[in-house]
Amino acid sequence: MESCSQHYEALRQTLQEHMPDKDLSVIEQAIAYAQEKHKAQKRKDGSPYIIHPLAVAQIVADMGLDTDAILGAILHDCIEDTDASFDDIAKRFGTVAAELVEGVTKLTRANFSSSEEQQMENLRKMFMAMSKDIRVVLIKIADRLHNMRTMQYQTPEKQIIKCRETMDVYAPLAHRLGMQKMKWELEDIALRYLDPAGYEDIMAYLKAHKEQDEAFMRAIQERITTRLTEMGIQGTIYGRIKHVYSIYRKMKQQGKSLEELYDIYAFRVVVDTIPDCYNVLGHVHDLFNLVPGRFKDYISTPKPNMYQSLHTTVIGKQGIPFEVQIRTWQMHETAEYGIAAHWKYKQGAGAGDEKDFEWVRRLLESQQDTDAEDYVNSLKIDMFDDEVFVFTPKGKIVSLPAGSTPIDFAYAIHSGVGNALVGAKVNARIVNIDAKLQNGDIVEIITSKTAKGPSRDWLNICQSNQARTKIKQWFKKEKREENVLHGKSSFELEMKRLLLPLPAAMDEELEKALLKKLSFDNWDDMYAAIGYGGLTAVKAVGRIRDDINKAIKAEKASQTPVRVAPEGEPEKQNRHAANGVIVEDIDSCMIKFSKCCTPVPGDAIVGYITKGFGVSIHRADCPNTAGIRDPRQAARWVRVRWDNVEEQPFETTLELDCLTRDGLLLDVAMVMTAARIRVKELYGKDMPGGHSVFTVRFEVKNIAELESVRNRLLNIRDVLGSRRGQN
Repeated sequence: MESCSQHYEALRQTLQEHMPDKDLSVIEQAIAYAQEKHKAQKRKDGSPYIIHPLAVAQIVADMGLDTDAILGAILHDCIEDTDASFDDIAKRFGTVAAELVEGVTKLTRANFSSSEEQQMENLRKMFMAMSKDIRVVLIKIADRLHNMRTMQYQTPEKQIIKCRETMDVYAPLAHRLGMQKMKWELEDIALRYLDPAGYEDIMAYLKAHKEQDEAFMRAIQERITTRLTEMGIQGTIYGRIKHVYSIYRKMKQQGKSLEELYDIYAFRVVVDTIPDCYNVLGHVHDLFNLVPGRFKDYISTPKPNMYQSLHTTVIGKQGIPFEVQIRTWQMHETAEYGIAAHWKYKQGAGAGDEKDFEWVRRLLESQQDTDAEDYVNSLKIDMFDDEVFVFTPKGKIVSLPAGSTPIDFAYAIHSGVGNALVGAKVNARIVNIDAKLQNGDIVEIITSKTAKGPSRDWLNICQSNQARTKIKQWFKKEKREENVLHGKSSFELEMKRLLLPLPAAMDEELEKALLKKLSFDNWDDMYAAIGYGGLTAVKAVGRIRDDINKAIKAEKASQTPVRVAPEGEPEKQNRHAANGVIVEDIDSCMIKFSKCCTPVPGDAIVGYITKGFGVSIHRADCPNTAGIRDPRQAARWVRVRWDNVEEQPFETTLELDCLTRDGLLLDVAMVMTAARIRVKELYGKDMPGGHSVFTVRFEVKNIAELESVRNRLLNIRDVLGSRRGQN
């Protein structure tokens, strides 16, 4: 078990190295303060809680950040987990440190209607604080990194939840900030828990081929070193195997096994000047054969996260492709530590240049008029997807998600340009507005003062969340009456599809509760939200479906006449219910639910008298009920019904037909977590033709909850259909 003294000594040595002229007494005071506040708390492994803040401070110190950032790291959990207040911290350690702590603190004391809403509010708060002071998110990533390093002490359920969140938010965020070293570690640790078998297969393969890989990399390294020495170019060359998750993604994307995957080697050449970078590039292309289409110049066109490097993929005599990255020492430090290195170079006060954080502003804009779940999912598009770099006619670089169109480009320039869009030119040629933009395209938007505004079809064409948000805002402002009509029609169609009577939702007694659950004051506001795209009809009906069904059920129960037995006839006693099921004509028996069709309350069911195991309950549409029509088995099939008892969980299975894509399994798991559904088993199988089948075994209370989960799953991109599982 780690000791406080070990962490303190390591932190002290790092601070003396990075801040030799600084008075560290205030940091020692902060450690004492945090230790006092956390003294009653223990970590999952039983160690003193103060070890965590010290470890986070160590990560922040390794980034080379300043005293306030170190203080923020040491105190980051004090407001959230102890009786410490903002004012007390500000008084003792300064307002800047207190604001950093406040920015990192989660909204755990607020009440939220759903886990998606809580996650959205936490992220939105973090981005707002981040736009004011970038050190907030650097501390937050350091906090998550140490929690991931100690993930073995969490429960399996907590491990899955935290690792999914890391993959969905924190690893993409580290990527967006250029912090590749941290991104790789976050991804590799998360993969270890999300797909243990896949992780171990890759690790075992790398271990078995370690000597062979090292020999290959030594040979390439020596060849490049010899050439640069002959040419008098000073540089450092080293090779590495790409990190585990990178290999994992390549296997999934290319559909190859580890043995078939060759592009797993990367070499870095770090030199003193930019001219040296291009000189080295020429020599590398002279030594090895260039792979066409695999050269990228991020020096002349840096990535939005400030990453600069030359990338080229070549093939040596062995026939094995490998990547060579060429950069200067300053570029190298920025590539490793991203915004942290940039911030340190600028010696800034934390705010950073406005252009450096343009994407943060876009993320904040995109949360307006957006459903919580949609906002969280949109982060994957804005932070995780590959990018395309295009130019305005005046030469300004605009970065967009891969697959973007002139619509995305227009709204990236300004909402007024997007709303007035009537056409586009790419490289001086007129193109359709749904044309896919490529790296290096010069894009010109054709506008008109008489333009009628965006079309609803644009929401399905555009790729960036920024464009989608601005289009929705236009419809919300300009087309309310049209939105209400469009939304009402969609809502009524969804109600009809699910066989829900529309008058039930409009019942005066029920209406107020339903609108509160939907977070609207009246139906027209909700219809308008569906109309402009802020909410889908599927989600709206899904949120209130259970309440409507319960109201209908209660209404039917209140109208059921009470039967009075004639004089002399004994009252018929209610049959005894076992596991929520009543078997007609049998007073007491053992009940078991068949695994072939996994029935749940609300399904039409029948019972089969087994030999020695009581009555087995099947769905009426189960293929195994064909025996009902067999005269030889007719006596063993009995009538059964669900009892009106307190709801209890029942296991069931759904099979999802999907288009194969990377990350879909994580999306399915995230939806199940957001719906607060207990998943017993989740696995997928790739099929021919780019299709996959995912099987989810989980617990629900009734058919209504099952249908609600089914609707959420069908709303995931690339999920084509679903069916009840037949095990």
